[in-house]
Amino acid sequence: MVDNRLDRDLGKREHTPQKQAWRRPELLPSPTPQAGYTFHWVRVSTRGQSDAINVSSKLREGWEPVRAVDHPEIFLSSIENERFKDNVVIGGLLLCKAPEELVKERNEYYAHQTKSQMIAVDQNLMRENDPRMPLFNERKTTVTFGKG
Repeated sequence: MVDNRLDRDLGKREHTPQKQAWRRPELLPSPTPQAGYTFHWVRVSTRGQSDAINVSSKLREGWEPVRAVDHPEIFLSSIENERFKDNVVIGGLLLCKAPEELVKERNEYYAHQTKSQMIAVDQNLMRENDPRMPLFNERKTTVTFGKG
């Protein structure tokens, strides 16, 4: 019996890259990550009206505005806010950064606040408990995708 097939090594096809599907660009670009820092967009204006209260509270929390020269990968087409002309501002949002430890402490603080509030709500609910019609305090969430 004669085998007239080519050896696999001789019949290799050239690798052609697959065409990438078009994706909508991000509304807010992601800056290049920096070790030890977390980035966050802070509202500086809404519908052309400045929001000084929000900006000042975020700056007091420890967020620092990011300078545009430090992140050339973020394209800026115009300067939207004279106060932050050297910083990254897109659509009324200012890019800020804070040390990861500070962000972790802040998140733990708010998690504790939320937990305390939920305990208070539960205690208030169970105060209305009647043995003839007992209340149940069950919290259960599920996440499903598509049809099962």
